[in-house]
Amino acid sequence: MAVPAPTVSRAETARRLTDSHGRVIHDLRVSITDRCNYKCVYCRTGEYGAQYPELAISEYLRLIKLFVSLGIEKVRLTGGEPLLRNGLIELIQDLARLRTTSGQPLDIALTTNGHLLDKMAAPLKAAGLNRVTVSMDAVDAPTFERITRVPGSFKKVLGGIRAAKAAGLTPIKINCVLLRGFNDTEIEGFAHFARKEDVVVRFIEFMPLEEGRLWTPEIVVTLKEITDRIGREMPLVPLAPREPSETARRYTFADGIGEIGIIAPVSQAFCGACSRVRLTSDGKIRTCLFSQVEHDLYGRMRAGQSDGELSDYIVSIINEKEARHHIGEPGFLKPSRSMVHIGG
Repeated sequence: MAVPAPTVSRAETARRLTDSHGRVIHDLRVSITDRCNYKCVYCRTGEYGAQYPELAISEYLRLIKLFVSLGIEKVRLTGGEPLLRNGLIELIQDLARLRTTSGQPLDIALTTNGHLLDKMAAPLKAAGLNRVTVSMDAVDAPTFERITRVPGSFKKVLGGIRAAKAAGLTPIKINCVLLRGFNDTEIEGFAHFARKEDVVVRFIEFMPLEEGRLWTPEIVVTLKEITDRIGREMPLVPLAPREPSETARRYTFADGIGEIGIIAPVSQAFCGACSRVRLTSDGKIRTCLFSQVEHDLYGRMRAGQSDGELSDYIVSIINEKEARHHIGEPGFLKPSRSMVHIGG
């Protein structure tokens, strides 16, 4: 059922979400479930079911509208695995009707493990989804299935990527989390995959966001190691960032065919240009992946607060956004939730 537009004033609409460090926040990540049909070894130790409650799709829509009215320009739907949620197509249809405060269509993206994407790519595109990112941690099938712990998963994900390409959900980005001793043998293979499949492969340094206690500095494969290894086989050429807050260092190959990116939050943190805020599947605001405090936006909505009051609360929370994370520093604490329960 459609949800009425937030009743915020013109003055409120003109506000931009800016934190106390001068960063403009225009990118919202919304987890619509923490359920997942994979149990990747670096992510999950438990079962597939949800640990935190899920909101109704109409409730996510109301909260997203509030953020958009305050200057959010990009919304990425995440999980868990968002393709597991009933009502996803309808949510995207409603989001596609929204306009940003500058009058432009909302930029709508989705991150998925790709297992269900082969059948859903075309309906997602028709609903208004702009592009898709697929989490894929190996291009060698046995290695991939050892990571996901789901037989047949590599074939399903490869089919989903190709279906997304055919549907026009481009540019398709492939996110690979690298772990030394697990899949660091896949680096060169992914470089070839980017060129062959015409996708943007993005390597991500492993962060301490897993459910178990796997993370150590030694297991992180750094940006320098990645570029050195690929460069020995295929020379890389740096690309300029598309915008100041872009998280990935971008490269193409000497012949201009293909692109890779490297997201290096551990070895080369990019907190100073952060433009993101997250909404968990149970309606909590997280101003950083590594926040030690969550802010219960949904609880205030359930208590009957008006859209104006909720907007004021969002603005106040964003103003308190952390300056940076503290990975690797003395006294660093992992967040209370793992990545699957926060939303990518």
